Amino acid sequence: MEGSTFSKVADLLYPEFRVVALDQRGHGYSDHASSYAREDYISDLLTLYDHLGCRKGAVLLGNSLGGVNAYQFAARYPDRVSALIIEDIGVVISEDTSFVLKWKGTFQTREELENRIGPRLAPYLRDSFREVSGGWRLAFDPEDMLESQNFVNGDHWKDWLASDCPALILRGRDSRLTSQEHLERMASRRLNTQLFTLDGGHVIHRDNPDEFAKVVRTFLARTLTESDK
Repeated sequence: MEGSTFSKVADLLYPEFRVVALDQRGHGYSDHASSYAREDYISDLLTLYDHLGCRKGAVLLGNSLGGVNAYQFAARYPDRVSALIIEDIGVVISEDTSFVLKWKGTFQTREELENRIGPRLAPYLRDSFREVSGGWRLAFDPEDMLESQNFVNGDHWKDWLASDCPALILRGRDSRLTSQEHLERMASRRLNTQLFTLDGGHVIHRDNPDEFAKVVRTFLARTLTESDK
């Protein structure tokens, strides 16, 4: 998915909060990269922070891959993160995403590409459809995304517990990628951490943007107020 999927949430949080949503390397309009290792993504976030002039720190919100990037960045640069919002991702990950390889290539029509992806996932990926010479393809290379996922897979408890800034975990009640038990354990083992379960699937900010923004706004308002005391 792309940074643009957060547009609705950004509108809902405005004007109290400014939302900056990036296209991760290999995603959206960002360039394809030669490497998708963990440190590559974390370095990208550091570069973004410097580009935006976030010297004192900012709140990091990440869904799925972005959530892992967020808590690993906080583990390495705790002074740069004032709070974490982790959307539907755990800290022990072992996903087989090889099914994305069948999405590779150029398809004659948009409908053919959508049918290849299938009705469950296509609605989440439509923003990534690109019309190119010869037909339609995805903005990302499925082989790149498979490589990226292979680096994400693993046990990340050490990184999750390495920071102590306020954190909010959000889980989609219908998510197929996380379990309530695992995310409850994440919340209980880390200080200053709370968990909310909302209606929706793995991408709550798209499935249930109003409730998502409401919980995030409440968390940020309380967190920022307490940090000023």
